[in-house]
Amino acid sequence: MAVEPLRIPGKTGHGVLLIHGLTGAPAEMKPLAKRLARRGFEVAAPLLPGHGVDEATLLRTTWRDWLDGVREAYDRFAGEVDSVSVAGICVGGALGVMLAAERPAVRAAAVYSMTFEYDGWNMPRFAVAAPVIQLVANLPGVRNLAWTETYPFGLKDERLRAMAEKAPESLIEGSIDRLPLGALYQMYRLGRHIERVGHEIKTPTLILHARDDDMSHPRNAWRLKRALGGPTSVQLLDDSYHMIHVDQERDRVAAMTAEFFNEVTPQAGLVTSARTHV
Repeated sequence: MAVEPLRIPGKTGHGVLLIHGLTGAPAEMKPLAKRLARRGFEVAAPLLPGHGVDEATLLRTTWRDWLDGVREAYDRFAGEVDSVSVAGICVGGALGVMLAAERPAVRAAAVYSMTFEYDGWNMPRFAVAAPVIQLVANLPGVRNLAWTETYPFGLKDERLRAMAEKAPESLIEGSIDRLPLGALYQMYRLGRHIERVGHEIKTPTLILHARDDDMSHPRNAWRLKRALGGPTSVQLLDDSYHMIHVDQERDRVAAMTAEFFNEVTPQAGLVTSARTHV
């Protein structure tokens, strides 16, 4: 069965483009989408290129392909609403920031659990060796090696954690249950690119991160703040792990996102565009 994008109508003309994470799918954004829609936002969540099928399909794409997909989704969505803000989890958040660089009309951005490095308390030792991994992760014979996410699956919520442990696919329809090193390499490339061009990105940005993130340490949030050139707000959550948009503080994440997006004027994002050339 093909994985479909998510779309929920709103009432205010303010659209929110929600971007799922690496190996994820639009279904993971549905709880947040419903909460934002109840606050009047029009919501769209596209499927990133290479996702929703299998590891081999994912490995045929790069972060630039993912960004192309986000850009196309934004351009369609922007023609149907009055203004657009963007929010994403992990790689999805990074892609949202890069979208704001290319489409200065983006009203505001929210980044959940930013990940430059997988350096959280539950990560295997190899995952934190980013400089070494970047040298070899995309080599033939290495890029196909895959890492399977382990307990607690980025979730502090015991009910959701039990569902993920029993049947991961039941929690996020269309997700890929293993992360190939070649895709991890692309994540690192995207993060480094943001650090190179981030000073040009002036879009108001809300950065939300769990203090006890099991996958990415809060230092990633502060690192993103230092990289960006516009107004940013970092808020740390006390009762979640990595998947903050679906975990125990999902209501708070939705409320903080809605408040931030409503406070920013549509003109605030009209600033310099950052090129994606390396």
